[in-house]
Amino acid sequence: MNTDALLKRIEAKRDEVVALTQDLVRIPTINPPGDAYEACARMLGERLEKRGFAVEYIRAKGAPGDSDAYPRTNVVARYQGQSAGECVHFNSHIDVVEVGPGWTTAPFGGEVKDGKVYGRGTCDMKGGLAASVIACEAILEEGLHLPGALEISGTVDEESGGFSGVGYLAELGYFSKPRVHHVIIPEPLGVDRICLGHRGVYWAEVETRGRIAHGSMPFLGDSAISHMSAFAHLLETTLLPRLAQRRTAEPVEPPGARVSTLNINSIHGGQVEQRFAMDAAGRPTGDLPAPVVAHSCRMVLDRRFIAEESLESVKQEIVDMLDELTRTRPGFDYGVREIMSFVPTATPRDAPVVLATATAIARVLGREPQYIASPGTYDQKHIVRTGKLHDCIAYGPGILDLAHQPDEYVGIQELVDSAQIMALAALTLTGARR
Repeated sequence: MNTDALLKRIEAKRDEVVALTQDLVRIPTINPPGDAYEACARMLGERLEKRGFAVEYIRAKGAPGDSDAYPRTNVVARYQGQSAGECVHFNSHIDVVEVGPGWTTAPFGGEVKDGKVYGRGTCDMKGGLAASVIACEAILEEGLHLPGALEISGTVDEESGGFSGVGYLAELGYFSKPRVHHVIIPEPLGVDRICLGHRGVYWAEVETRGRIAHGSMPFLGDSAISHMSAFAHLLETTLLPRLAQRRTAEPVEPPGARVSTLNINSIHGGQVEQRFAMDAAGRPTGDLPAPVVAHSCRMVLDRRFIAEESLESVKQEIVDMLDELTRTRPGFDYGVREIMSFVPTATPRDAPVVLATATAIARVLGREPQYIASPGTYDQKHIVRTGKLHDCIAYGPGILDLAHQPDEYVGIQELVDSAQIMALAALTLTGARR
């Protein structure tokens, strides 16, 4: 099969992939709380339906975050080919994180300048979604014989775990054989890099418990905040140095993430957060503290672990430190609540989706790909764990370091290159080029 015409067609759709990226970015699908999911899913679905895809809208009723005010609406579009073959699924999340300060461009403006499209979600990952759509549409417009099927999905809540998005759909069989055989997730890992998987994650909340008392007589109470300070000190002085010595053989990028890491996500103790102020006479106004000793303090831990560690050992390591404080610190009492956990994933380099994408990268870019793993999890975790589908990678346009940053952008040439690569890979995996 001569694919030169297909590549030229995608190059000619440069303005179209830019416009689609802009259209997607201009729908502010901020998570939390889950704004405009329905509007974004409908926009994508209506476009694909006009191009011959069968479209489904699947609301994750009863799943985390879903409500009538913020429905968790996913869209799945399928184009069935002319003969028997395998299905390639392009999955992109439509949610984006909050804007945050520091922008010099309109966060949801989709401004184009200097060969880039700017806006929240351009890089992570609406640019990748647009490129996958253009790739599939170009295949159909070119009139190539297509065995098997092409699928495109826009799913929700990836930024908060994906439980109402890919996790929910995986439970329904949308990411399992015989429906789907290969999955490409266009996360912003770089146009010449194939992401094979990701590190593991363990999120947990640790609570230290004390005894309430009057703040003027703290000796009659027992401060949970002081107990948490002792735990934080042990993390800093004992666990973090230990983690820094553990290094993975997996090609995690950036290199700083090739060791085990721990981030203290938040600490909340004592009274609800208050805002203090003074009036013109120097008197306190607004919220005022009540004089009490904190009886509870909570810390959220974000522990990322490498393939050489087990989830069980990661959990036990935290418990062992808390138990040590129970033995050595008078009055220390604690509880641990798991928030979520996922083990590392790694697709073999000789998997069909890896080989097809590598060949396409060499064809389009004229160089061999890099093989990497991601420092953070993405929706591959649900596809592997729940869907039992292991032929899955992340590949898409954009620079990972720009994700969640002010003035986020995606390069226009990257959009075109990645669309060409995804189209070639899809043809190979469906059986059109075998």
